[in-house]
Amino acid sequence: MASFKAFLNSPVGPQTTHFWGPIGNWGFIIAGLVDTQKPPEMISGNMTSVMCVYSALFMRFAWMVQPRNYLLMVSHASNETVQLYQLSRWARSQGYLQKKADKAE
Repeated sequence: MASFKAFLNSPVGPQTTHFWGPIGNWGFIIAGLVDTQKPPEMISGNMTSVMCVYSALFMRFAWMVQPRNYLLMVSHASNETVQLYQLSRWARSQGYLQKKADKAE
């Protein structure tokens, strides 16, 4: 019980934005994962690129802020992974990247 109370009152506990900000960011990740089931033609290359830059910047912020916000870091690293995958799907559909089978020919 003492460790739970310590968590509640910690600088990154659920009474702070250091906790709820990253929890809210998981919405971006879930939306990106759901979008992997949609055709790549529906992906916005501009918006996906912006999301990649956004997550990269906030990963650095999460590392530099005191106390370090590991929950924010993990949420943005996860979002970066999903968005880079989506960006690669968009780039392939636009002809910017070739599929591996096409390179061999």
